[in-house]
Amino acid sequence: MQHAIDDSKPSHPMTARRGSTRRMGQLAAICLTLAVPAVGQQVDKPAAPTAQEADRLREEMHRMIVHARDKVFPALVNIHVVTVNYWNGKEQKGRAVGSGTIISPEGYVVTNQHVTDNGKKFKCTLADKTEISAEMVGEDPLTDLAVLKLNLSERPDPDKPLPVATFGNSDQIDVGDHVMAMGSPLALSRSVTLGIVSNTERVFTSGLGGDDEDEMELGSGQRTGLFTRWIQHDAMIHPGNSGGPLVNLKGEIIGVNELGGTGMGFAIPSNLARAVTESLIAHGEVIRSYFGVSLRSIEKTGLSHGVLVNSVAQDGPAFKAGIQAGDVILKINGEPVTIRFPEEIPPLMKRLADLPVGDKVRISYERGGQVGEAEIATEKLKKDKGDEAAFRAWGVTAAEITERMARERRLKSTEGVMISSIRSGGPAALAEPSLSWGDIIHVVEGRPIGDLNEFIRCYREIMETEPLPEYLLIEFERSGRSHITLLKPKPDKEEDPPREVPKAWIGIDTQPVLTKLASKLGHPDDRGFRVTRVFPRTRAAETDLKVGDIILSLDGEKLSPRGMQDAGLFSRRVRKLDIDGKATLTVLRGNEKIDVEVRLERTRLTPSEAKRERDRDFEMVVREITFFDRDENHWDDDVTGVIVDQVESAGWAGLGGISGGDLLQRIDDKVITDLKSFRRAMDEIVKKQPERVVMVVLRGIRTNFQYLEPDWKPHEEGEENGAAGKAASQPDGKKDSAKPQQ
Repeated sequence: MQHAIDDSKPSHPMTARRGSTRRMGQLAAICLTLAVPAVGQQVDKPAAPTAQEADRLREEMHRMIVHARDKVFPALVNIHVVTVNYWNGKEQKGRAVGSGTIISPEGYVVTNQHVTDNGKKFKCTLADKTEISAEMVGEDPLTDLAVLKLNLSERPDPDKPLPVATFGNSDQIDVGDHVMAMGSPLALSRSVTLGIVSNTERVFTSGLGGDDEDEMELGSGQRTGLFTRWIQHDAMIHPGNSGGPLVNLKGEIIGVNELGGTGMGFAIPSNLARAVTESLIAHGEVIRSYFGVSLRSIEKTGLSHGVLVNSVAQDGPAFKAGIQAGDVILKINGEPVTIRFPEEIPPLMKRLADLPVGDKVRISYERGGQVGEAEIATEKLKKDKGDEAAFRAWGVTAAEITERMARERRLKSTEGVMISSIRSGGPAALAEPSLSWGDIIHVVEGRPIGDLNEFIRCYREIMETEPLPEYLLIEFERSGRSHITLLKPKPDKEEDPPREVPKAWIGIDTQPVLTKLASKLGHPDDRGFRVTRVFPRTRAAETDLKVGDIILSLDGEKLSPRGMQDAGLFSRRVRKLDIDGKATLTVLRGNEKIDVEVRLERTRLTPSEAKRERDRDFEMVVREITFFDRDENHWDDDVTGVIVDQVESAGWAGLGGISGGDLLQRIDDKVITDLKSFRRAMDEIVKKQPERVVMVVLRGIRTNFQYLEPDWKPHEEGEENGAAGKAASQPDGKKDSAKPQQ
């Protein structure tokens, strides 16, 4: 069973479970023994404090809390992250929030890795409400820790000293100690909650009665918590508190909050966090040794000493040294080792990982009653997940194959790239046979694909070919079988939505009046269509038609809807008539039936048929205003602009507050009247590349000024500004971000 941490970044609810119901029963019995005095024993009750003593104690506690708060609170930061994820065959931007703490005068900030995961852009709000950008220093998914560095030059007073918090000694905390959780819950401004330590060495096991340490994952395929014994506490935390500090009453960081929910919080101990952050700052990574084993405590094995080898990775260092699953390790480098309980596993795993890479470690083990010796040559522990990139023109995203991925999928090697998602209806999905998630691409047009970088280069070269090949021959592996397919490398082409051929139309909206409704209205035999709207500025508005009229027949042909499936019956009958012709409607108004003659006109353009314009730099789509938009929003003819149809939530427009449904009326000093004026204004912005763009939108009845801050990047030689060049000449990936997504 796996506990997954939400990769949207906020802390995630988790249920902590003890490994043994027997131990819980013993603990309850001990507590009961301690709580109940012996028969006949006199128990002296402590004297209740006087009112004066109680006030003094409360005041003293208040001073301690305030003192501790003021030592850390100024160093607290709120982190906003623009993320890049890969699904549906393309790059998708998103937003995440979390918390962090400034731990050095240079501006280093410690937070959770699941806060920064897939981060492309980081903004930190300081205690004085100043918002500045930050750069990634390093991430360590195995402990779920990350370090950012603030761009201090962006502060109003760059030379002003930063508030800094310090790490305390997490080994010195005890169950019952008061602690404070600080952060930005639910993306709100800074807050603090108070609680006590519930457990100082929490691990997560495989369930009631089980003592296997449960493997946790950050998202899909990335392990975490291998070296962690969490500090469990009840200081309330919520999504958004992730990465924030757990603080003792001395005002020291004794943990980094990672998980929470249902009244429980779990923090990474400060001693572990300090060591990891120092390594990330020094090296950009945490260098660890890899043994290729998982270990299990001996509590229920019947063994009296040692630690059980639960599994051995194929071709890993332990496997090469002859270690097998089921062996009992007795000594490591001559030092006896006994692991009785799951809580003792993480420290041992950390001790092994901290050995120098390449060291030869002497292992004494027992197998079948015989003691053996082995020497394990450690290797560098590599990352679980590799980089990804999106290849838009082919409708596919692909990921680097790591050694762990190769082992878990029983691949022969790490060569090739693994398809991580497919766009429905895209070239990869339409290939014959189609490609799908998990396929391993090995060859493209006779060119071997060794890794993700090679696949990126191959993609670029093919997409820069003039003319493009009609088909590409791709060799891929699926479930151990070699397949070939043909893929048509055609870039996406923006096309306007299809439009219906103009038909006859009467400018009204209707709803069907069925038998039960007709009976309730007092005319059970007169079913038809009730007029719900007479559109202004139409020929219908020039007639005597009124809202509430029930249309019984069209040109003498009775209309009798039998169910809601006939809701479009009236409009279908009208469409069969001639534009500019005349029709006679028999309507029921009250108890009177009257005939109304109306001249037919052509159907009006609907929002789904409106022309659209996509701006790839600001990642937004706008469309023209239709007749029905004006009617629904009560806009007069003098109201102009373009309607925002789509907006990427973490694109430049989305981050600037532009929302779907906004009527965009002005860009900087340019009035927007239609799609052409919008395109001209955006082209001018791309040429100037300003630091700020002002978009004026009508949202409901309010006019809003939205300030957008484009993050212009240097362009490669030969490119035009903005989203220029061939539509898919560059994949959207972390390694190649020299220009906006195409």
